[in-house]
Amino acid sequence: MEDGKIYITIDHIEDFGGYDQIFVGDTLILKKDRENRYDDEAVAVFGSDMFKLGYVANSVDTVARGTYSAGRLYEHIGDKSECTIMFKLQEQAIAYVDISDQ
Repeated sequence: MEDGKIYITIDHIEDFGGYDQIFVGDTLILKKDRENRYDDEAVAVFGSDMFKLGYVANSVDTVARGTYSAGRLYEHIGDKSECTIMFKLQEQAIAYVDISDQ
């Protein structure tokens, strides 16, 4: 982490049909998903219209090297935060979260 920025992997984008709706430079909303029955530390990702676009990756199989998992991110954000898309990969995106003002 440098200068208060944490990098994250956004996964499950295709599951929600959101891949064509996100672009490099977009600011998205991160929201802790306390109702998620599969993951106690789930962080959902939404567009500005609150359309769900995916989740912050939380598995060793899906977290890109050098990025935080949802579990590691969870303690650094409030119930709602923002991230900015840096890169789009084939099925994922890499974003940063500025935690210096959290």
